[in-house]
Amino acid sequence: MDIIEMTRELGKALQQDERFIAYQLATQANDQDQELQNLISEFEGMRKELNYEITKDDKDTDRIKELDEGIKGHYQQIMQNPRMIVFTAAQKSLESLVTNINQIITMCANGEDPDTCEPSSGCTGSCSTCGGCG
Repeated sequence: MDIIEMTRELGKALQQDERFIAYQLATQANDQDQELQNLISEFEGMRKELNYEITKDDKDTDRIKELDEGIKGHYQQIMQNPRMIVFTAAQKSLESLVTNINQIITMCANGEDPDTCEPSSGCTGSCSTCGGCG
């Protein structure tokens, strides 16, 4: 088996991991929550309108303030949604797993022993041994 085939096997194992499954289920739950989807759509619409207002030559500062407050309110509602709370936790858990995998691969590519190298749980400040910010 070559390294690409082994990587595909790793990908299959990742997709069988409980963290990946939890993330997929949380994503589906969010997608099926129409109230949440409406809030997200309204949020995105307000962001686009705010960006437009900010770039206009004749800025309407009252409208910019109104949109900014609306965006903040919608963001709070979105993030307080029980399904979004579950999704965010599942997303962080999966990202942590992928970061650890990337760190191990990077350490091995830098010559460290695959059996003993351990991913760091926090930022050391050195990008040379980091698998990426999570």
